[in-house]
Amino acid sequence: MSIAVAQQPTDYHIEMTPEVRGGKPRIAGTRITVADVALMYGRLGHSLEEIAGTYDLSLASVYAAMAYYHDHRSEIDQAAEADKAFVEAFKRDNPSLLQAKLAALNRA
Repeated sequence: MSIAVAQQPTDYHIEMTPEVRGGKPRIAGTRITVADVALMYGRLGHSLEEIAGTYDLSLASVYAAMAYYHDHRSEIDQAAEADKAFVEAFKRDNPSLLQAKLAALNRA
């Protein structure tokens, strides 16, 4: 007797490779991460159909990205928060020369 092993729908649509987007889970064959799709959908209010059309993605891959996100939500959200903290620290430690010049002009 053989037992069939069902593959997850995300197996066909989501990939992770260290050399692309730092190994973050992304839609196969693209640089669009699962976190990008979740952000566009959840925070920016784009429909999944709109995301698929805008980036020339299959609707199945966008739904797979959201399924993957929900299956790994805490780790993806933690990574996004870490990225955000890194950006804020970088901005704080490396002030924009242009912003400093504009501020000086406004004071003059």
